[in-house]
Amino acid sequence: MFRTVKETARKVAPAAKRAASANASQSANTNSNSGYVVAAAGVAAVGALALMNENNKAHCAVEGVDMAILKELSEIKKVLGNLDPTTKILGQIEAGLAANPDMIMSKHFDLSYYNSLSDSLKARLLACCKSGAENHDSGVGVYAMQPSDYDDLKPYFDKVIRDYHKIPGEVKHITNWDLSTVADRLPEGGKLDLTKLGLGTTSMRVRVGRNLASYPLPGAMTKEDRLNMEADMVKVFKELIEDPAYGGNYYSLTPGSPFEVSEKFYQYLVKAHIMFKDMAADTYLASAGIASDWPFGRGCYVSADKGFIVWVGEEDHLRIMCMKKATVLNDVFDRLKGACDTMERICGSFAHSKDYGYVTSCPTNLGTGMRASVHIKIPKLTAGGSDAKAKAVARPLGLSVRGMGGEHTPIGADGTVDISPSARLQIQEAEIICALYEGIKNLMEEEKKA
Repeated sequence: MFRTVKETARKVAPAAKRAASANASQSANTNSNSGYVVAAAGVAAVGALALMNENNKAHCAVEGVDMAILKELSEIKKVLGNLDPTTKILGQIEAGLAANPDMIMSKHFDLSYYNSLSDSLKARLLACCKSGAENHDSGVGVYAMQPSDYDDLKPYFDKVIRDYHKIPGEVKHITNWDLSTVADRLPEGGKLDLTKLGLGTTSMRVRVGRNLASYPLPGAMTKEDRLNMEADMVKVFKELIEDPAYGGNYYSLTPGSPFEVSEKFYQYLVKAHIMFKDMAADTYLASAGIASDWPFGRGCYVSADKGFIVWVGEEDHLRIMCMKKATVLNDVFDRLKGACDTMERICGSFAHSKDYGYVTSCPTNLGTGMRASVHIKIPKLTAGGSDAKAKAVARPLGLSVRGMGGEHTPIGADGTVDISPSARLQIQEAEIICALYEGIKNLMEEEKKA
């Protein structure tokens, strides 16, 4: 992102000047590279003007911004009014690259590849890129809209996927939950027992993101799709509720649903970390279409023991979670595997790619779609309330560190943090749970040294 008004003006001005001298009609040609640049300049101008509004003029003067640039940018803003939607989003993508060169979506967007596609595939690719095009501070900025997008648009998505997941060669994901295949990484007896690492009862959680193959992904779903999918899942949950191993209840946010809960109860579920927050407030998910039609088609199933939860209608169709306060990681891992098998048997196949594994809306979760985590206390590595040292130690171990409430939340006052393996793709499920155990062991050793 542009950090200052001065930097914004400096970066945008050259493109703005090109746009000012260009013929507006030329910019409407979506196959024209010059039109693409003009649109980019126009979009960049709007971004600049958002910062350089009337209230910022004094600030601009202090920073030494040429006020003539402001007038020039205002003229460029008018160009956007004459652009068709396709040219406009192409311009947004180009402007995003200028604003944030590290955004993965725009970094790998190739206009020549785009122009080689059929009209229908062009539209699909732009729909995938819409969130990053509208939010230039995105890190990834791209979401799949259809279960087949990763395969149908592979020349683009493969670059995105390999960049994010740091995979230099061919991507070929293998699904494997069988711990016996990684016996050499298991302690004697095959139990991943945290008491052997000096830990007591610990909060453990394993979750996966899944999408039904029979529906578009959340970003492309209609309101009718969302309601139909929720209705399909209610049938699944009825079977689970009748099963003594699960029991529990389904809570819906859909107005008029037989399972609808009150706003007060919904807020209780959110506060208890049982239900997800209002997605409509998330600009990235809103731009991607994932937050559309809120709160229709959204809800969560909670087992009787509250150790098994399924979110319906969040970033993916389903987020399936098992959690427990215990000492043996196998407990939550095995229960999640059994639950996923049961659900897929009832509701039909989960979306899957032959190269990328389980399909998720965001390419960051492709493959296993799994996150396995525990809460552990590392007060020395988090001294002073900072997790910087803990993250520096955890990164080479392949671990991510975050607050107990999730990303961007503070660490516990007693030094409690959430630890999980970072890898999702081109790693097997059995390897992830072993990596978590090994990572905890190594991190605890570093804590003792600190």
